[in-house]
Amino acid sequence: MRSRHSLSTFLKWLLVACAVLVSAGFVWLIGNSDIAVLNPAGEVASQQRDLLVFAFWLSMLVVIPVFALTLFVTVRYREGNKKAAYRPDWSHSRILETIWWGVPAIIIIVLGVVTWRTSHTLDPYKPLADNSQAIEIQVIALEWKWLFLYPEYDVASVNLLPVPTNRPLNFSITSDAPMNSFWIPKLGSQIYAMKGMQTKLHLRADTPGSYRGLSTNISGEGFARMGFEAKAMSNDDFLDWVRTTKETDSYLDSKSYKELAKPSTLDKPILFNGFKPTLFNDTIASWMPPSHSKSTSKQEGGAH
Repeated sequence: MRSRHSLSTFLKWLLVACAVLVSAGFVWLIGNSDIAVLNPAGEVASQQRDLLVFAFWLSMLVVIPVFALTLFVTVRYREGNKKAAYRPDWSHSRILETIWWGVPAIIIIVLGVVTWRTSHTLDPYKPLADNSQAIEIQVIALEWKWLFLYPEYDVASVNLLPVPTNRPLNFSITSDAPMNSFWIPKLGSQIYAMKGMQTKLHLRADTPGSYRGLSTNISGEGFARMGFEAKAMSNDDFLDWVRTTKETDSYLDSKSYKELAKPSTLDKPILFNGFKPTLFNDTIASWMPPSHSKSTSKQEGGAH
């Protein structure tokens, strides 16, 4: 009787110790780590962080007991422990079988429901539930740099993405180079940039700051330097940036775009005081079959 009591006490305190250590480590990681996905600066990234934390603690319901029991069995049933019960004919326990099959099954069901719901609520194509005026940004992945077009303001930039805070950011994304993936970890969701196609992404920056933007799909020699800076600022500061950019003397026409699109890396961002209005659609059409490009152009012309 004493042996069973000491066994249950040891197991209980072992589980408690493991839970405390894991909890303390995770809390420290969130509070002190520079990992962007754990320190969000936007609504979408915050929801994704909460999803990661929820999935982590849910999985700990299995992970902690498994590691604790592994340690317990190793110590309890080591060769030198003569007090351990020897039961060569024992092979089955309905209670234990129910626990180690039932608990993981419940966790998988819960994760399945949560994943299904968040796959819809965090759909990159789904506009944010925000009544503020959205800003449209067209993104072209080049080799090895990012081009950002602001149709409403007729300005453009390379490897620099200024955005106003507390306004929805509606991204239209394509590629004029090998397939890539666009991601600002502090703001959320990454999505592919593909030739001849347009993908959508909806984000929002809630906190002013400078955030790292990444290329997350290996695309050749200059991939490691294919990053950009996303600068979240107040709306007034953003409009000031637009006015300052309009004062530059660089215009992005078809000729200068062809030079820009050549494979190269940049040491500093480039600003343009204007760009060819159809540049984004022309880039998509350039990778389509000729017949499809013509029919698309006719449809766009009829729509206007």
